[in-house]
Amino acid sequence: MSMQIAPRISEKAVAMAEAGVYVFDVPANANKISVTQAVEAAFKVEVVAVNMLITKGKLKRFQKTMGRRKDVKKAYVTLKKGQTIAMFEGAN
Repeated sequence: MSMQIAPRISEKAVAMAEAGVYVFDVPANANKISVTQAVEAAFKVEVVAVNMLITKGKLKRFQKTMGRRKDVKKAYVTLKKGQTIAMFEGAN
């Protein structure tokens, strides 16, 4: 099972990474179990919890017409105490 997960690098995500919670953008059809398996396989860490949310896309004006940004599904992944993911450490 191969799922595309992309780390979300923002000020809030980097601050949460210091507390052991990492934020990833995941596909719309992803569930907690598949996200857990993908993170554990990709980064060789142990996942304790996964919280997910969908951010609805905003309405934005594109020239003369109204358009809509895409919805984004995010996964907040909590790791076992003492484990880290290296790509978030260099983001500061």
